[in-house]
Amino acid sequence: IFFEVPISYIFPLYLYPPEPGQRSTISNPSGDNNSFAGKSRIENFAYSFRNWLDERYEHHFSPEEIFGYIYAVLHAPAYRTRYAEFLRIDFPRVPFPESANDFETLSGLGWALVQAHLFAELPQRGLAAYPVKGGHTVEAVRYSPEEQTIWINKRQFFKPVPQAVWDFHVGGYQVLDKYLKSRKGRTLSLDEINHVSAIADSLAFTIEQMARIDEAYRAAFPDRG
Repeated sequence: IFFEVPISYIFPLYLYPPEPGQRSTISNPSGDNNSFAGKSRIENFAYSFRNWLDERYEHHFSPEEIFGYIYAVLHAPAYRTRYAEFLRIDFPRVPFPESANDFETLSGLGWALVQAHLFAELPQRGLAAYPVKGGHTVEAVRYSPEEQTIWINKRQFFKPVPQAVWDFHVGGYQVLDKYLKSRKGRTLSLDEINHVSAIADSLAFTIEQMARIDEAYRAAFPDRG
């Protein structure tokens, strides 16, 4: 999903073709995933791309494997650095390696990152524990690098939060700072408190996984690193 005022773009991995007499929609107003139960879906790739990919690697990779590969490339620091200007003004161009093994390696790394970002399979690091009882009100967000601590008021805090995790940005926003400051003046719920810990664990894994992805990307594209 890509948001840009006043236009937004969505790139679903699968499409559910409308049944006869129904209009096609990309939303699910009911919010009930069961509304798609029993319906057939198709992958959202152009036939020309699918045929090219199958012929290139002499293998039919699943949509999830392709998505994982693309996700990995877009998180490779070497790719982001080399194509920074193009990424600012246009849709990203994704290169594909000569070797199917390189494709599979990056695909696996990318899919693991997808699962971490969805909180589906997230390595538990024990980051951002919240040990002190209190009112849970976000009064002022302050980070102490020496203590690796995020303070939300004079008594309550999240710890440990490594500097790299605190500094991590997504889409121009400092993730944990943005999450907490957007709740200034509010009382954090238990779900929100737990979510901060999950975000910290996810960001820590992301930092490590991006390093692995970068190594695999440079190996797959030695002339583009």
